Amino acid sequence: MEKGMRSSLADVSIRDSGSVEDGGCTTAARNIPISPAQVDAAKVVHRRPTANFAARFAKILFFAHLVAVAILIIFLSIRGFLGRNPAFRPAHWFAPLLTAAVSSTLVAIVWLLFVLRHPAKAIKASLWLAPSLVCAVAVLLLTDGGSSSLAFAVLGLLLALVQSLYGCWIVRRLHHAHEILSISIAAVQPTTMLAKNVALALLAGLVFSSIWTLGAGGVAAGGGSRFAPLYVLLLLLSLGWTMQAIRYTVLVAVAQLAYLSLAFGTETAVPVAFEAAANGALSDVCYGSAVIPLVVAIRGTARAMGLIAGGSDEFLFSCASCYVGIADQLVVRGNRWGFVYARVHGKGLGNASAEVWEMFTKQGMGRLIDTDITSSFCFLTGVTGGGIAALIAGSWATAADKCHVTEATVYAFIIGYFMTRIAMAWPLACVAAYHVVFAENPQSRRLGSCIPTRLRELRSSPH
Repeated sequence: MEKGMRSSLADVSIRDSGSVEDGGCTTAARNIPISPAQVDAAKVVHRRPTANFAARFAKILFFAHLVAVAILIIFLSIRGFLGRNPAFRPAHWFAPLLTAAVSSTLVAIVWLLFVLRHPAKAIKASLWLAPSLVCAVAVLLLTDGGSSSLAFAVLGLLLALVQSLYGCWIVRRLHHAHEILSISIAAVQPTTMLAKNVALALLAGLVFSSIWTLGAGGVAAGGGSRFAPLYVLLLLLSLGWTMQAIRYTVLVAVAQLAYLSLAFGTETAVPVAFEAAANGALSDVCYGSAVIPLVVAIRGTARAMGLIAGGSDEFLFSCASCYVGIADQLVVRGNRWGFVYARVHGKGLGNASAEVWEMFTKQGMGRLIDTDITSSFCFLTGVTGGGIAALIAGSWATAADKCHVTEATVYAFIIGYFMTRIAMAWPLACVAAYHVVFAENPQSRRLGSCIPTRLRELRSSPH
């Protein structure tokens, strides 16, 4: 069957226009002469995921929130600048933040190119750049001298320490991380069209974050309003959800490209993949961008608590064990591999996440997934991008006007972090697709021996 598939794949012709009806849904697609061996691949290209009520509700809520935050930003901008605090200077607020946003976009592109060309060096660089830059940001905040600056500086130093210790702890995993990252990203060729679509995603993030600074500036200009913390919280939640939605749109599109290449040895048109992610899978993207980051945060803290607790039977540590159990149940209902499976098999994200996790368990891949550091690597690159943006904005604000140094530094860090994570959705999607394809067909010759070798290592290792 595999020989027949290989011979038939050579007959695939790609055109960028046309439409195909699949299951009553019409989507823009290529005209692909379909042979029997290619039926499954063709279904993947044109299948539209079935969103459940939660996903559809999340989509409606997402667009409603965009309208609401637009109104909030307009209100805060007018309110802040009409009753502006004399100490607030708009040029000293917007120039550093907008420069940091543009710089973070360039950093995101450079990081992505670095990962695609030199994945091993990129992984190692992230391990020492992230804590170093966070430490530098903390020192910058200490020079401001305010109580809020001190609080964020201490938080930054703790984060830098944790990242440094984590870098030492995962040394033994670096070889596998480099190997699987190199193999998986090779499945998606960096074409001009793909680069344009990723650039458009970064541009969308840049435009939204630039508009977002108007609202944040309105809060800063308004002085000590009693509702200021609430406004900031609402703005940060909106920024996080929107940037995550952009990131997961890129992840879904690139994951489809990687899956087709790894599973069938074929390709689909890049515009088709991004159109499917932005339209057909939008409900799941809106739902997942709100749920998955929360699940990842809970699971990360649960695993940290589990490592600290060890095998202790004390009451406090038994509570940690319960927390770990809850986190393991949550990850079954929402994870990034579910995006791959949902797009491939036309399922809702919740059901797809549960099925793909069950598949991982049956293949004995649970520990391999737990020890995979691709997500941590992408997080560290995000911290690196955020650190560079924070240093740019914080240094500028310190030199120009010592008012609002902390706010400008922290906001620039958050914007830089998300911009870099949007670009890093590309390699993360490739690795996620590689895991899913192996779980579906461990005997596939296209995947090599990377995962089987790692599974044997894990089975022979006591820890």
